[in-house]
Amino acid sequence: MSTNPNPTGTPPPPPAQIRAFESHKVIYAKRARGFFDNWRIIMVIFTQAIFYGGLWLEWNDRQAILFHIIERKFYIFGLVFWPQDVIYLAILLIVSAYALFLVTAVAGRLFCGYACPQTVYTQVFMWIENWVEGERNTRLKLDKAPNSARKMRIKATKHALWIILSLWTGFTLTGYFSPVKELAHNVLTFNLGGWETFWIFFYGGFTYLMAGFMREQVCKHMCPYARFQSVMFDPDTLIISYDEARGENRGARKKGIDAKAAGLGDCVDCGQCVVVCPTGIDIRKGLQYECIGCAACIDVCDQVMDKVGLPRGLIRYSTENAMAQKLDKQSIISHIVRPRIILYTAILILITVISGWFLANRIPLKVDVIRDRFTLAREADDGQIENVYSLHIVNTEETPHRYKVTVDGLPDISIDGISEVEVPGASRENFNAIVRVPPDAGKKGANQIHFEVVAEENPEIKVREKASFMLP
Repeated sequence: MSTNPNPTGTPPPPPAQIRAFESHKVIYAKRARGFFDNWRIIMVIFTQAIFYGGLWLEWNDRQAILFHIIERKFYIFGLVFWPQDVIYLAILLIVSAYALFLVTAVAGRLFCGYACPQTVYTQVFMWIENWVEGERNTRLKLDKAPNSARKMRIKATKHALWIILSLWTGFTLTGYFSPVKELAHNVLTFNLGGWETFWIFFYGGFTYLMAGFMREQVCKHMCPYARFQSVMFDPDTLIISYDEARGENRGARKKGIDAKAAGLGDCVDCGQCVVVCPTGIDIRKGLQYECIGCAACIDVCDQVMDKVGLPRGLIRYSTENAMAQKLDKQSIISHIVRPRIILYTAILILITVISGWFLANRIPLKVDVIRDRFTLAREADDGQIENVYSLHIVNTEETPHRYKVTVDGLPDISIDGISEVEVPGASRENFNAIVRVPPDAGKKGANQIHFEVVAEENPEIKVREKASFMLP
């Protein structure tokens, strides 16, 4: 016998909607001044001085740092790299990856909190915001207030400064790939090329969008580093930690009351650690992937502890093992040196030393040999067999060189005509070589020969390249 679950006949209520994503809430982060905030200021100034100032440095009457896309040359002070030097880019990426692994294994997301471009530009944009609109409470009141001429003026000023900084950032980035003086002249004369215009506004637009509006959303939802950081963490990794054993039970307390007798810990539950967090998390809930390791919560918590007369360090840099085993600073440091860290450090040092040695001892000359494929072989008037080659000689130094070209590998082999070529600094020249041998100098078909190109001013600058000589 069945039972009617709805005897009244009224339709059942619709099922509750489940949101796939949490609605975005604007975070009004309060600035926490202190030791770690000072370090963030230093890192912002340091990184941006390099970024904004580096492209204006000069070296040998040219831009010191220039990745010239059109000429396909990368200038880094006295070094000139060509597309054939892509191996050094691969090495740089490997070194950067291992350095990031090492820093993360030792100190968590230290890079995120102090040197990541997203963090740095968000910090600068927030400084502008605080300067124009005021501190956190003032910004809250301004956003809740009805629209007025004053509110529109303040908002317009803030966004104008953001846009100016963003466009200057886009111009600076483009200036590393196109000579900055020419770029500046083209901007002032409204004569920018298409790709230069695109990249200035593209990069500037994304700086404005991500540092001005998306901010913590980039760190929480877009950055892959936040997702795989747990793979590089272990119980001896330094992270921002809340001392739960000391802080709980949290709660406000009145003056003159023994907090321990009342069952209260050192945390007064002021919520300041949440207010200053740029990603809006509560560090008292433990390690969360949204934490970027900026240590703003440490600065503000130390200030609160000073005010209530309690020891600092309720929130501090520590490790899971240190919290569980009550380790002191000496023991924490001793736990940092562990097999994983030693391995990362050894690999990083080994790759850096080897690549540095190869870079310091690389030959500043590149030669490509291309045989004329339209005429495999031809017989000259005197009976000699000739093959024609084109040598692409690249002088990777900024000093001009005169090169002597010789060939060997077959009896009585020689180059017909001029065998020297002068190549200006940081440029390339094509050298056409007609190579002659007697008809019986080798076997029919392909015979291996070698071209040797030597700088007359410095015999140590030489390259030996193999080629094939065709005999009919």
